[in-house]
Amino acid sequence: MIKKLSIIIPAFNEEKTIHKVLEIIGSLELVHHIEKEIIVVNDFSSDNTAALIEGFQSSNPNINLKLFNREVNRGKGAAIHYGIKEATGDFLIPQDADLELDPNDINKLLEKAIDEQLDVVYGSRFKNGNQGKEGLGLWANLFLTRLSNTFTGFRISDMETCYKLIRTSIAKSLTLKEERFGFEPEITAKLAKIPKLKIDEVSISYQVRSYDEGKKIGWKDGLKAIYCIVKYSF
Repeated sequence: MIKKLSIIIPAFNEEKTIHKVLEIIGSLELVHHIEKEIIVVNDFSSDNTAALIEGFQSSNPNINLKLFNREVNRGKGAAIHYGIKEATGDFLIPQDADLELDPNDINKLLEKAIDEQLDVVYGSRFKNGNQGKEGLGLWANLFLTRLSNTFTGFRISDMETCYKLIRTSIAKSLTLKEERFGFEPEITAKLAKIPKLKIDEVSISYQVRSYDEGKKIGWKDGLKAIYCIVKYSF
C-alpha cells in the first residue's frame, strides 16, 4: 500500500510557470487518500523563481512543501538526486517545473502501481498512438528509447519521460552520477539491473514547450544520452 508520495520538482529559472505548477500540485488530490510531500530543489536560479516558491510556501502553510536552495547550479539530474535523498514517501516521482505534463496524470501512475503491485511505472507520452506533437524531438526520443530497450531488455515506449514513479527504497539504493539530462538513460539502465523488478507504463498527455518558452534540452544532450545508454548498461 502506498501511504505517501514524494513529488520532486527541480527548478531552474522557471519564474513563468513555477507558481502555477505549485498551485496545481498543491491542490492535487491523490487517489486512495495518499499523502503527498512536495520537494522543490531550486538549482541556483538567477531569476525570480526562488522568491515565487517562498511566497507560495508562506501563503500555503498547510501544504507539505520543502524548499531546498542550491548554492551552485548543478543541473536537473543533480537536483533530482538531492530530492531523492530528502524523500520520505513510499514512492517518489519527478515533476518538471513547467506545464508540459498534466499533474493529474500522476494518479494514473499511482493506480497502475497499486493495481499491479509494481515497483516502477513510467508515464509515456507516446503510448497508444499519442504521437505527432513533438516534430524532430519525437523521433529523437523514439530512437533513444529503442536504443535503451535494446540494452536494458525493457519494452517501454518513452525512456526520456519525466514521469517515473519509483519505489523510494529502490531509488535510494541506486548510485546516480549524471547531473544533467543524462539522468533519464542512467536511471533506466540501473533499474534494469535490479532482479525481478516489476515495471510497466501508462499513457500520459503533454503539451510541448518550445525553446523560446524555456526548454533547455538540446542536441548535445541527445548525444550524451546515447553515451549514457551504452555506458550504464555495462
